[in-house]
Amino acid sequence: MKNKEIASRFNEIADILELRGENRFRINAYRRGARSVESLQRPIEEIAAEGALGDIPGIGKDLEAKIDEYLEVGSISFLEELRDETHQVLLDMLRIPGIGPKTAVLLYEELKLESLADLKRAALDHRIQGLPKMKAKTEENILKGIEFLERAQGRTPIGEAYPLAERIISALDELPHVTKISPAGSLRRFRETIGDIDILATSRKPGDVIEHFTHLDVVERVLAEGKTKGSVITTEGIQVDLRVVAEASYGAALNYFTGSKEHNIRLREIAIKKKMKLNEYGLFKKSRKGAEKRIAGKTEEEVYKTLGFPYIPPEIREDTGEIEAAREGTLPDLVEMKDIRGDLHFHSNWSDGTSSLTELAVAGKAAGYRYLIVSDHSKSLHIAHGLSEDRLREQMDEIDRINKRLSGFKLLKGSEVDILPDGSLDLSDDVLEQLDIVIVAIHSQFKMKRDAMTARVITALQNPYANILAHPTGRLLGSRDAYEIDMSAVIDAAAETDTAIEINAHPMRLDLNAATARMTAEAGVMISIGTDAHNPALEMRYMRYGVYTARRGWLSKEQILNTKTVTQLLRSLHHKRKQM
Repeated sequence: MKNKEIASRFNEIADILELRGENRFRINAYRRGARSVESLQRPIEEIAAEGALGDIPGIGKDLEAKIDEYLEVGSISFLEELRDETHQVLLDMLRIPGIGPKTAVLLYEELKLESLADLKRAALDHRIQGLPKMKAKTEENILKGIEFLERAQGRTPIGEAYPLAERIISALDELPHVTKISPAGSLRRFRETIGDIDILATSRKPGDVIEHFTHLDVVERVLAEGKTKGSVITTEGIQVDLRVVAEASYGAALNYFTGSKEHNIRLREIAIKKKMKLNEYGLFKKSRKGAEKRIAGKTEEEVYKTLGFPYIPPEIREDTGEIEAAREGTLPDLVEMKDIRGDLHFHSNWSDGTSSLTELAVAGKAAGYRYLIVSDHSKSLHIAHGLSEDRLREQMDEIDRINKRLSGFKLLKGSEVDILPDGSLDLSDDVLEQLDIVIVAIHSQFKMKRDAMTARVITALQNPYANILAHPTGRLLGSRDAYEIDMSAVIDAAAETDTAIEINAHPMRLDLNAATARMTAEAGVMISIGTDAHNPALEMRYMRYGVYTARRGWLSKEQILNTKTVTQLLRSLHHKRKQM
């Protein structure tokens, strides 16, 4: 589906036009077109095939032609021309969080920049502060932005990498001679971002599998094509490596190439102590005559069992205590997708979502859920069409009417309420009391100092109606660092006030991260998982990223709010109202 790719390119066109000082109406036309394309509930390829691109709001003849061009040749000539005519440093600066087109032009012209290295030197030399509207804090933020960009370089968010890997695996799995196939590496461990995609397979005809792999539609360039290994660069610019191994070695190879490196080192050390040898080909032991004999390797379970352990799930193979837990028989029974009964963060078209309340109910029920919360934004978030208290009451009435028609499923009345700078909430307690669930979150003034931001959040948690703290660090993977906040203090406050903390499952957030989620649960704080979905057709599937983050955090279903029945859920959350 090319929706996101086209929207990204329209936004880039708008940015470059703004760099050049072009007409504001033209710039806004591309931004409006980008929003419309990104919010579509169907693949844009299907709409184009029906000749209905012109029916998309904001897509006129000009943008329609550019969509057709991209779908046909994979690029937009107008964008390529703009890139060629624009200095590379300006394009690079637009990728730095916090630098918009106007700031980029100012820095470029005033500092005579030729590269990001020049910008970094200028910031280190304090030559930015003193420029119009530029202060020491601006300079500090630019340096942080450059460092953030450098860290993110070459990494792909799991939300982009995993669907691509699924497509490739699905295409290869259709081959009659492929007997086993699986992702490996950091992708299989569900890290937040990955370098390359690793795939492992078994087949009677490995050469045929490699040849088929290197000729898939997603392949842009072939890096290597051997008898048992292939390596390609996809049209998304991601490297994918495929290895075809012997059936007898598949489990050992899958374990080896899944990692992590630290986990594998520990396993090899254990094997050596048992007078065995573990590598990607299997687990070996010398016979009395000195010959090495493979004693395990066909499955991962077989490898772990022969080493004296139960199977260790891939998500926790990070050498953070899983070996010791396996040895002591205390590995957690990790939460699974089948345990999830509902989504606890969802938006409708009453604020900035794409679907009606009825459509949300239909989508939630079709997903096999028992409930779904409607948590539209509160009034202060004007950009997201936040609901006033009167509109929220109207929405609650509409939810009640819909619920009367439903069987086996319930829409929960909620709101994603802004935490204001002083820690107060954006809605009155009289309104909050009428909601089933109150989600509180920060959407403004991200650059407060650490102590002030921490106090702001803790004050919000002390409100008796605040049930869940959403995306608690505010980070956006690849575009915005977490704001300054003492999460240990926040977790302590959540424990004291009986407030849950969210794992936001949107792949550009994954906030809490796995390590902090583990720390949160260990403190006795319940975890909520919400997709933060605005478009159910595209984003409801994000739940899996939240579940796998929870698994990486060693969480069992007992520690997750979403695994409760609706009665248990509301009883658990409303307990706070009675206590405070």
